[in-house]
Amino acid sequence: MRLEEYWGIGPKTSELLTEELGVERAIAAIESADTRTLTAAGLSRGRATRILRRATGAESMDLLATRDTRDVYKELLDLAEEYAVTADAADRIRVLTPLPTRERMDARLDDVLAARDTWVGLDERDRRAIQAAFEDHDEGGERAAVETALALQATGVESGVFERVAALDSDALADARAALAGLAGEGDRVGEGADDELDRLRERLGQVEDLAAATPDVVEAVREAARRPDEFQDALVRHVTGETGLEAPRVRDAMPGDATDARDFVDAALRELRRSLRTAVEEREATVADELSEALDDARPTIDDAVAAVGDLALSVSLARFALAYDLRRPTFVDRDTVAVRDARNLALADADGVQPVTYAIGDHTLDVERADAPPSGDRVAVLTGANSGGKTTLLETLCQVQLLAQMGLPVPAAAAEVGVVDTVVFHRRHASFNAGVLESTLRSVVPPLSGDDRTLMLVDEFEAITEPGSAANLLHGLVTLTVDRGALGVFVTHLAADLEPLPEVARTDGIFAEGLNQELELRVDYQPRFGTVGKSTPEFIVSRLVANAGDPVERSGFETLAQAVGEEAVQRTLSDAMWTEDR
Repeated sequence: MRLEEYWGIGPKTSELLTEELGVERAIAAIESADTRTLTAAGLSRGRATRILRRATGAESMDLLATRDTRDVYKELLDLAEEYAVTADAADRIRVLTPLPTRERMDARLDDVLAARDTWVGLDERDRRAIQAAFEDHDEGGERAAVETALALQATGVESGVFERVAALDSDALADARAALAGLAGEGDRVGEGADDELDRLRERLGQVEDLAAATPDVVEAVREAARRPDEFQDALVRHVTGETGLEAPRVRDAMPGDATDARDFVDAALRELRRSLRTAVEEREATVADELSEALDDARPTIDDAVAAVGDLALSVSLARFALAYDLRRPTFVDRDTVAVRDARNLALADADGVQPVTYAIGDHTLDVERADAPPSGDRVAVLTGANSGGKTTLLETLCQVQLLAQMGLPVPAAAAEVGVVDTVVFHRRHASFNAGVLESTLRSVVPPLSGDDRTLMLVDEFEAITEPGSAANLLHGLVTLTVDRGALGVFVTHLAADLEPLPEVARTDGIFAEGLNQELELRVDYQPRFGTVGKSTPEFIVSRLVANAGDPVERSGFETLAQAVGEEAVQRTLSDAMWTEDR
């Protein structure tokens, strides 16, 4: 296979990868989603991630039909990446894609939730020990995987998702660690600690090289130790053996047969000693390298098992921690067209205080249908109306998060969810640009997915923001009708509900209602939509706050004029209710 057959790899990128890695190794890195190898070869992390997403999940990336859908997908990965226990796990999270089949979605959900259950069952000491095992050996590579496996085994955790690592042969892992450590020197050099004899020879060689670099000092020391000229050789032997620990016969064998003076004699002796030690080091290193290579070949199955087991475990633990941090639950996949959630939460608001969970549904569902306040079942399209800052866009984004997470095989932010698998998610946020170019580009992004046979989920926010109200109402009505005609599902946020009547039979209107101001004059909103009713934008609440907060008399007079326009009685009642709440 040629590198340029992969998405995103052109001639220049192919040339770079070939030069740095070779074609075979580059292909192996792409097929195994090895971000670290590609970035080390010179690709940016973002580019490597995009290439790997397409290489590993090309058949499902078309689910992300619009820029806003892709933004939600990336935001979800950003949140999950924060809980990665290793850099490799973070890289693998970055290349998670939607999955092509229900079977694979269920399989990943099984793995993630099993890991979550295992993690929940551990005490805090074991959790810290496991995280330390990952963090202490996070440099990547085979040696790090083997070291991590041994460290994880040392924690004593053997249940659940840790069984695979616990089952590895610890003796074989120790042998593999020794072999990898021995061959971990720079270039082809055997590393320190691999062989005691080799380490001793290297140490002696270094000491002799130090002496050779200071020959005049050696000559002076030997002369002081020799009482007569005929004792010079014996004094040199004593000095060298004392400084290096070498055996006396080896030092004598290095001495020259003749020399013109003392310095030449010492120089020649140390040069020969250095040469013989270098030869000894090279010979011993070659022998040890052969032994280590043989040991490494024997340990190859164990190493490969450790790399796979540790990598998979790190990903599972990372996703388990993500699921636990956001209290994510398993969705129920159904063969019907639906997305239905009970007590759903937007992940972007997880850290906010007092967030109100929302129950919502479109399509044919069975979620809480016995309850009087359950979302109606059977309506394929909902027109969502209500107050500004009422959470309509947040609800669309939440539904998008649920659908994408479910189809990625990950748990979702809801107490319960029913999800029908779709081919395309069209999420369009409100974009406050009012020109023909924006209208055209928006229509080009949201209409084509409805033109084929794909199962499509439409989540469109304030379509009227990109063109004049009259035309917007006509276009939006047409889009709702097209969604119904094509058998798609859709939620459309709008302030033009009255202009869309009559809606198709399987469409309904839902409303979010503002309920007044609190004692801080902040808008009180019931974020739970009311089904089958138009929400109110309640401008009197906003005007009431402006009147109450106006410090300048002229400014206040202007806002009071607006109060008369929207209903002075309603404004006064709102202010009175807020004051009464404060008094209570």
